[in-house]
Amino acid sequence: MSGGGTSGERLRVVVVDDHTVMRAGVIALLDGESDMEIIGEAGDGRAALGLVARHDPDVALVDLRMPVLDGVATTAEIAARHPRTRVLILTTYDTDADIERGVEAGAIGYLLKDTTREQLADAIRSAARGETVLAPRVAEKLVARMRRPVQDPLTARETDVLSAVADGLTNAEIGRRLVITEATVKTHLLRLFAKLDVNDRTRAVVVAMERGLLPRP
Repeated sequence: MSGGGTSGERLRVVVVDDHTVMRAGVIALLDGESDMEIIGEAGDGRAALGLVARHDPDVALVDLRMPVLDGVATTAEIAARHPRTRVLILTTYDTDADIERGVEAGAIGYLLKDTTREQLADAIRSAARGETVLAPRVAEKLVARMRRPVQDPLTARETDVLSAVADGLTNAEIGRRLVITEATVKTHLLRLFAKLDVNDRTRAVVVAMERGLLPRP
């Protein structure tokens, strides 16, 4: 195993999550694992970087949404500065955009917070060995995304129009908000429908949220 894999050595793990109760829960889950040691915890990404620099852990469990420095930025920093430390993202968020951002930042794995104690412990061991670990639902989403035909990204203006639709505005109201004609709004909507492969405004918003193109309410 990386850093902690030789016989007799315990894997050194840090837990990074802005929710105190969640950190305590993860630590409690792993407390009974004889081959692991929780050597530190942090409530935000900046504190996590200091923790990793001081302790050089084998694995860092990192939440995605955190103050000061989010999980993606934290992961990228750890991957760049401390490549020996493997980052396992542990989050409640499983949109395509979140997953891709985490993996692209350098995370070796992506787990969801409904994971069991056994799954979490096994994932940490696998990550320490340099093996990619994905929650089943995450793996399914990635495979499905790879199988989808390449789609044109939304333009900034199309995103603005879609955000206005999500806010419940009519075409006329969207036009006033964005200072464009109602005909232009309709043109943007038609292009949106084609790109998202939908036939109505409501479905466009739902699909965009599922794909991480719009934030969920």
